[in-house]
Amino acid sequence: MAKTESTMLALGTQAPEFILNDTVSGKSLSFSELRSDVATVIMFICNHCPYVIHVNEQLVQLANDYTPKGISFIAISSNDVENYPQDAPEKMTLLAEKMAYPFPYLYDETQEVARAYHAACTPDFYVFDDESSLVYRGQLDDSRPGNGKEVTGHDIRVSLEALLNGIEAKAPQKPSMGCNIKWKTP
Repeated sequence: MAKTESTMLALGTQAPEFILNDTVSGKSLSFSELRSDVATVIMFICNHCPYVIHVNEQLVQLANDYTPKGISFIAISSNDVENYPQDAPEKMTLLAEKMAYPFPYLYDETQEVARAYHAACTPDFYVFDDESSLVYRGQLDDSRPGNGKEVTGHDIRVSLEALLNGIEAKAPQKPSMGCNIKWKTP
């Protein structure tokens, strides 16, 4: 596990389109059909990363809190499953069911989507507005495994509340930190 920070994609970037397999429903789903006219949260996560395991319950709570307000949540795993079989699609399905993910858990087999979003770590978060323009990227909150801080989702919540209230979020945006995405070797 290499501790890695997110790359902080430029604000204003339009969300790259994708079509990926949802490991729960078995359907191919696109960004266009999953996005919301209010806001869309994209989360690069995986099954085995201790940083993701640390925040998993809050991801479920966050989606349960904000989906009724019209915000869409999309989770994507892009890890190399040949070298990290615990992140394989069938295991993604099991985790999504166990955690009762209220969002699709998509598998990025080619890793093209992670590259398009400049995702670097798990977890890595992106919030897009009603026009699919990036308004937030970075950490969920200040909690990390072992640092004793409560997992609250504060940073994402501030961004989502600003969008819901039609104001610009003024809080600083800090990079997320976690395990590096497990890139395939050529």
